[in-house]
Amino acid sequence: MENNVFEQIARRYDTEERIELAKIIIKEVRPELRNSTSKSLIDYGSGTGLISLELSDLVDSILLIDSSKQMLEVAKAKISHKGITNSKVLYSDFTQETPELQADIVFMSLVLLHIPDTKKILQELFNILNNDGKLIIIDFDKNDKINHPKVHNGFSHEELKKRLSEVGFKSTEIKTFYHGNGIFMNQDASMFISSSIK
Repeated sequence: MENNVFEQIARRYDTEERIELAKIIIKEVRPELRNSTSKSLIDYGSGTGLISLELSDLVDSILLIDSSKQMLEVAKAKISHKGITNSKVLYSDFTQETPELQADIVFMSLVLLHIPDTKKILQELFNILNNDGKLIIIDFDKNDKINHPKVHNGFSHEELKKRLSEVGFKSTEIKTFYHGNGIFMNQDASMFISSSIK
């Protein structure tokens, strides 16, 4: 990403609103990670680790991947401050190049909307998952009030399901779990969780 906007806001990223939203997402994701204590998780587009570091007790290991070095610096400081021993960070942007990685679970929260070619990124994530691995996506439902050149205005469940099945996922369950005021480009919006099995 040229002049990555996230580099500039990394240190101020964890606002009260974002922390509150993260808590709602964490509560929704935790049940998805039941019986995952032996599994590896990749948080793609992890940002400062606001969500995945709160899930580190549920999995064997977490790799936080982001294309913003500053965000990962903040995440690293949290890992060390909280004494989390099973989490590492990796600076990478899969839209440019995907490193050789494997994981049992890939998690992506409010990231897909920033990626122009959704099919390509979903294919990359499919490829790094182990067989029977799980892709968990949190994002916004399609929202016609949003119009921004760099951001998708959310996703329709049907379209996303179709795209996930095109890249090879066997099954996908999607449900809307939260409606909030001003949470998407200052517009009221709803969020969904999607869970796909390779």
